Amino acid sequence: MKTLLIVRHAKSSWKQDDIPDHDRPLKRRGKRDARALGLHLLEQELIPQLIICSTAKRARQTAKLMAEAAGFEGEIALEPTLYEAGPMGYIQALQSIDESYQRVLVVGHNPGLEVLLEVLTGEAHWLTTAALACIELPISAWPETQEYVGGRLVSLWSPKQGQGNEAGTL
Repeated sequence: MKTLLIVRHAKSSWKQDDIPDHDRPLKRRGKRDARALGLHLLEQELIPQLIICSTAKRARQTAKLMAEAAGFEGEIALEPTLYEAGPMGYIQALQSIDESYQRVLVVGHNPGLEVLLEVLTGEAHWLTTAALACIELPISAWPETQEYVGGRLVSLWSPKQGQGNEAGTL
């Protein structure tokens, strides 16, 4: 059994309309929510062993602030293919992970993450900015990750609610 934590990046700023989408930073609320997400990971004892992150600035900032708040000391691996990736892009990234990692967190973007959640669990859910989905995957090694693998959605969490929620209530 492996645990996959899916995080949609926190709220980004649209103040500067002359910068490329890839370079948009977090707004103040996004920074606050990323830290709250990290504290939630710490409180729920969900600290990952590895974080895989899109190279978009808002995703990198989310990962960094979340990791600092959680006390995460592992690697944040930047994966350029996650920017604008569909579910198969995320699955391919997961398939390349060493099997020694039991809990992995991926930081990315919608709609790819919502579709990933659905193809791994068979359940459709809306992921707000800075939302966290915790999924148990019935696999022994990450290369076994595939569509419709029969994952189980354990929980969904959003900083807007300020606390954990049972699966399906976000």
